[in-house]
Amino acid sequence: MEFAFFSHYLKGTADFDLKPVSTFETGVNEWKTYNTWPPKESAEKNLYLLPGGKLSFTAPTGVADSHDEFISDPNKPVPFINSIDMDMKREYMTADQRFASQRPDVLAYETDILDNDITIAGNIWANLKVSTTGTDADWVVKVIDVYPDSTKNTKWAGKDVYLSGYQQMIRSEAMRGKFRNGFDKPEPFVPGKVTPVNFELQDVLHTFKKGHRMMVQVQSTWFPLIDRNTQQFQDIMKAKDTDFKKATHKVYTSKANPSYLKVRVVE
Repeated sequence: MEFAFFSHYLKGTADFDLKPVSTFETGVNEWKTYNTWPPKESAEKNLYLLPGGKLSFTAPTGVADSHDEFISDPNKPVPFINSIDMDMKREYMTADQRFASQRPDVLAYETDILDNDITIAGNIWANLKVSTTGTDADWVVKVIDVYPDSTKNTKWAGKDVYLSGYQQMIRSEAMRGKFRNGFDKPEPFVPGKVTPVNFELQDVLHTFKKGHRMMVQVQSTWFPLIDRNTQQFQDIMKAKDTDFKKATHKVYTSKANPSYLKVRVVE
């Protein structure tokens, strides 16, 4: 692609017939081309967080106050990778997330085993309904491809990577809650009040293969990738050690207060 591009524009020696969009599709590991982005073949769907750690394209029908909760302690934050390192290892972008899903301060929602391939393309919007006992909170959403337990390692698997049951992070993003309505207008949370927190994740082109599961994890710390939040409405850059407080966060999963990801599924 680069050779054809530069040959055409720098030397005028090659026909330039590349499609407007060339992108690598993870999951199947193939290059794909499209005339538009997101692909016109994709359709918006909502992927709902449901009670009991379930994840589905079917909307919740349960009681109005159904929710999951966890205690977020900024003094014991969720690490961004399951190893000790002196550098920001790029492997975190696809690292196995099993260490996180086993923590009490990480919520994990998972589909049933997929009976067909599902390809998502384009941007992802997190639409959360949340509450907190504090006045500020960070919200981290991770989209994960869960491999079958029967998956065998290949020669391309990284060192210390075990693909049986692997939880491969596909996309992730964080939102500092005080900026949920604009980075120019920080607002505190009202303790205990159900509040929408909506934010965009990076674009993606990924296929969840038949036999895999889709997973979404929600957490409030991601250290040191994201600096710690005192979980109080204040200037964190001026905070003292004693300002960092525990808080109980809730993510709602009801018909009245649904939490979901808006994704684009390639039909």
